[in-house]
Amino acid sequence: MIRALLPGPAVGADRFGDAPEGMLLPAEEAVVAGVAPGRRREFATVRHCARRALGELAARAPGTAPPPGVALLPDRDGVPRWPGGVVGSMTHTRGYRAAAVARAADLAGLGIDAEPDRPLRPGVLETIASPAERAALPGPGGGGAVCWDRLLFCAKEAAYKAWFPRARVRLGFRDVEVTFDGPAPDGRFGALLRHGPGTLLRGRWGAGNGLLVAVVTVPADGARGTDPGH
Repeated sequence: MIRALLPGPAVGADRFGDAPEGMLLPAEEAVVAGVAPGRRREFATVRHCARRALGELAARAPGTAPPPGVALLPDRDGVPRWPGGVVGSMTHTRGYRAAAVARAADLAGLGIDAEPDRPLRPGVLETIASPAERAALPGPGGGGAVCWDRLLFCAKEAAYKAWFPRARVRLGFRDVEVTFDGPAPDGRFGALLRHGPGTLLRGRWGAGNGLLVAVVTVPADGARGTDPGH
């Protein structure tokens, strides 16, 4: 699913379900030592996807190959540490894992998120969305019948994951205002980050197989804005 939503400079890999056991490097094993088996499988599979994406990026752009045996470890904020010159993002939800990467020379940031295509729990939408965002969401059964409240959550998560690794300033859900361009499948959206003067990022979303997936990019310094999918 993820590949269809990524802009040209980015490479993605995904998997429905978990990869076989024994795919973690020793340093990665140490991170998940003692955690529940399901969480360990998620951690391993999403890194399997990330290594596939890194390998394809290296084939496409020589010089971006990670050193042999490089571990993809989370930093103190939980953000994956990517090889030098690479930006990326990982996501996992029930039954689906994905990763996407790009050269830092092409994109300054990249965020992806996947969520189940089902409504949020009662009361969550009011917590994460402004009155204007709630009013703009299509009603039940509208816009292709996706769960728009969950899609709004997904888009905000992707925007935060694209922006935070570089800025290192935490934002709440209400600090990211999402506007969907329209109810078309594989649609586009804007994410306005209410920090300082404000930053508008562009994203793209897709739905299928009971899932919602969103991608947001941050243009490289001096580059024109990147619209995912183009």
